[in-house]
Amino acid sequence: MSHAEHHIVPIKTLTAVILTLGMLTILTVAASQMDLGSFNVPVAMCIAGIKASLVIAIFMGLRYDNGTNALILAIGLVLAFVFLVFVLLDTNFRGDTSATQSGTIMETEQLAPAQTR
Repeated sequence: MSHAEHHIVPIKTLTAVILTLGMLTILTVAASQMDLGSFNVPVAMCIAGIKASLVIAIFMGLRYDNGTNALILAIGLVLAFVFLVFVLLDTNFRGDTSATQSGTIMETEQLAPAQTR
């Protein structure tokens, strides 16, 4: 298939994808009403990832496009995932002041030589 021609997605496929997206949206709303503890974000991200994959593959035509575009998308998703993991790891330590000292840096430096005497 050359790059000049377009792939026509069958109506049956489009209908199935739209119905699936609708069901996943209902699942998203249901999941938001439940308290899943620390699994709230992973469940929401999985559902959103599935929905985004369907839209990208079918409606944006990536399924029928050149493989290089899929590779570029995959690399971008991996980098976004790594970024998100680092952000979520950082949020685990918000409010954790057990490893900090009171006072300013200057006060801490002035106290350190006095304590060693």
